[in-house]
Amino acid sequence: MSQVKVTSAEVAALAGVSQSAVSRVFTPGASASAKTALKVRQAAVKLGYRPNSIARAMVSGKSRIIGLVVAYLENQFYPEALEKLSAMLQDRGYHVLIFMANTATDNLDEILDEILDYQVDGIVAASVALSSQLLDRCQNAGVPVVLFNRSQDLQSLSSVTSDNLKGGRKVADFLLATAPNRIGYIAGWEGASTQRDREFGFRQRLAEAGRDIDVRTIGNFHMDSARQATLEMFDREAPPDAIFVANDHMAFAVMDTLRFELGLSVPHDVSVVGYDDVPTAAWRAYDLTTVRQPVNQMVARTVDTLLRQIDDPSSTPSRVALDGPLIIRRSARLPEGWTNETLCE
Repeated sequence: MSQVKVTSAEVAALAGVSQSAVSRVFTPGASASAKTALKVRQAAVKLGYRPNSIARAMVSGKSRIIGLVVAYLENQFYPEALEKLSAMLQDRGYHVLIFMANTATDNLDEILDEILDYQVDGIVAASVALSSQLLDRCQNAGVPVVLFNRSQDLQSLSSVTSDNLKGGRKVADFLLATAPNRIGYIAGWEGASTQRDREFGFRQRLAEAGRDIDVRTIGNFHMDSARQATLEMFDREAPPDAIFVANDHMAFAVMDTLRFELGLSVPHDVSVVGYDDVPTAAWRAYDLTTVRQPVNQMVARTVDTLLRQIDDPSSTPSRVALDGPLIIRRSARLPEGWTNETLCE
């Protein structure tokens, strides 16, 4: 025998409040006194009442659901960032649905229909590409999109990143101060704005100092590819003695390959610098010098930007690039005159 569904009217009667008060208690962002909320929730638990979010969305036109799209989670930066994004959106009264794209090279076209079927109020796209046709479809559906840790040359699209150009320049300044003989660069996926901007800033600063990248290989933001890129880089008569790796995820594979396959010392033989400052970067096994992405600020700006566009569809899109510090550890030689006591975070 099926159980009879409890109604909000029954909850209101048991709690001794109006039906509209019950609705306010279970509507994120709505106003209800602590006393009323307690009575309503106690009555709801006693009766086994569950609010119908779908019905409420049909009435209000808002689902309070955000679609969060990510291409891959192997890179430690994304699980941490997505956890923070989900927590902050939930604090603001939104539910989060996570959609996985197949690879970093995929755009969202293949899964857009599924996302929009859930009547999402907005989309955060992390580590995925976005076509102008897809953006048009989202705009026509009244669904704003914000790119997280990616940017594109679409003026109608909001994005939040770290300042990858400045980060690349910081790495160049640091490595130049260590007087390297030859400089290597291991690139990420070349379709990513993060890869493009980090390398551009790095090259720009090197050029200002009269230097350039001596050896370049491609790791595609994957550990196996980074290992192969390292072997390729050192299969030559004059390999580099300083390497900038486009993210930490690859840098760990680079360091392991240098040490355990090529028998080299890090940093005595080769300095290694990464980008992101994921938790593993601080482990003693790696002690990685890296540029820290200000993930808390990036998450806050992403949420603020998305909710502003949900509340005001006519608001102007914004492109945010947040500065992050270079965290100096022991994977790279120190500039002349520095000592271990100089190291700080």
